[in-house]
Amino acid sequence: MIGASIRTAAAAAFLLAIPAAASAQQAGPSAMTFFVTSTGTGKGADLGGLAGADGHCQQLAQAAGAGSRTWRAYLSTQAADGQPAVNARDRIGKGPWQNAKGEMVARSVEELHGTNALTKQTALNEKGETINGRGDQPNTHDILTGSQPDGTAFPAGQDMTCGNWTKSGTEGAAMLGHHDRMGLDEQPPAKSWNSSHASRGGCSQDALKSTGGAGLLYCFAAN
Repeated sequence: MIGASIRTAAAAAFLLAIPAAASAQQAGPSAMTFFVTSTGTGKGADLGGLAGADGHCQQLAQAAGAGSRTWRAYLSTQAADGQPAVNARDRIGKGPWQNAKGEMVARSVEELHGTNALTKQTALNEKGETINGRGDQPNTHDILTGSQPDGTAFPAGQDMTCGNWTKSGTEGAAMLGHHDRMGLDEQPPAKSWNSSHASRGGCSQDALKSTGGAGLLYCFAAN
């Protein structure tokens, strides 16, 4: 009887360990499908357009061991020069998305723009590190998005994408999100991950820095 009990207990422990082991296997670079860039391009909001921003995501993912996926920057563009607007939500695939530690941030586009799990603790960079937020020095919680809360582009007119990610001077502005979901007050915009406030003072690296950012991006695996 004692031997049987020991065998039963051992079997139960083994079964309980399976989910934990499976979860651990889903973490790491090869399973990562979302990250915040550890660095900007160094040119403020001039990212070289969407193609340049996507290339930045791809390059950082490649260096982290996740380059086999197709990476897209979470950015919208506005209609201009005969070109239609592009919605950030339409460029990032269908999900689900998890960070470098295997933590789920959203299972679908709808969840991402609804009740997601993005926080300072889960919005990690491609190396699995946390990004400085409000209260840290320097604060870099402003993430470039150019998007409205539902992930769609702003109407043509007022520049909210720094000239569709081609400006790095004193003109223009970019909509920013707070990866740490913290701001000056408790209002929804202050806690928005993708549409908190516009940059102030233009689109340069210094302007983004003074606002509370570093020209960082959200990157999602589209496949």
